[in-house]
Amino acid sequence: MKATETPPAVAATEPAPVSKSPAPGGKGKGSEGQVLNVFSHGVLIIWAILVVLPLLWAIMSSFKNDDSILSTPWALPDKLHFDNWSRAWSQAHMSDYFFNTILVVGGSLIGTLLLGSMAAYVLARFDFPGNRFIYYLFIGGMSFPIILALVPLFFVMNNMGLLNTRHGLILVYIAYSLPFTVFFLTSFFRTLPGSVAEAASIDGASHTRTFFQVMLPMAKPGLISVGIFNFLGQWNQYMLPTVLNTDPKYRVLSQGLVELANSQGYKGDWSGLFAGLVMAMLPVLAAYIIFQRQVVAGLTAGAVK
Repeated sequence: MKATETPPAVAATEPAPVSKSPAPGGKGKGSEGQVLNVFSHGVLIIWAILVVLPLLWAIMSSFKNDDSILSTPWALPDKLHFDNWSRAWSQAHMSDYFFNTILVVGGSLIGTLLLGSMAAYVLARFDFPGNRFIYYLFIGGMSFPIILALVPLFFVMNNMGLLNTRHGLILVYIAYSLPFTVFFLTSFFRTLPGSVAEAASIDGASHTRTFFQVMLPMAKPGLISVGIFNFLGQWNQYMLPTVLNTDPKYRVLSQGLVELANSQGYKGDWSGLFAGLVMAMLPVLAAYIIFQRQVVAGLTAGAVK
């Protein structure tokens, strides 16, 4: 009798379960990113508090009387003293300072954006001998301390008959703001598509018409961004008008606030001083709030081509 051979048992070929261990740096990277995110948000919150609290305190103090400012500086005003604003506007001559500042800053801002955009467009779009040299001259102007030029600038303005005049201060502001404007707008014009300018030239448009009707409207976000920065710098400028604008009837807001603080002596019209300070801050805050999106768009325009 032939015994039947039983086939050998077939071993199971199922793979052993593999334990999934976390990647060496996977979990660590996630926790590190969360810690960094929390830290950055904390720094931003602290920075916002340091900026917003003095602003709110100044606005609140402008509606209080002098006794309340000194006795309870952090308390809300018992009532709104609008006479502080009227006193600062009329008796402290803030209206005259405001008018002079608008004329000087408005004229210098228009001249800076016009001349700066024209120079930046040429440097960004045209290749000619000395292009990079002129560009680096403008960059060098950004690093030159303005305090070193005050004495020779004073004598130059005096010899040209521009001392203690609004138009002389406008020209100085334009020259002071041009290096940063050209540096900023040159990088911005390089990000704009050149095919649009080529299409305009094929249609018979001159370089001037192409710049003013085609390229300049496309550069609107960059113009608004650099315009806001120049507006802030020129509106708060104190050193240049103090040296070049000593005539009391042509004083700007920064000079007016210092004059208001010095004229008090031991009297201490703190409520009027805070009212004048808020008057000087409101145009800057309004300009930034209105053009906030354009400023962000202009700053990030060169990030993606």
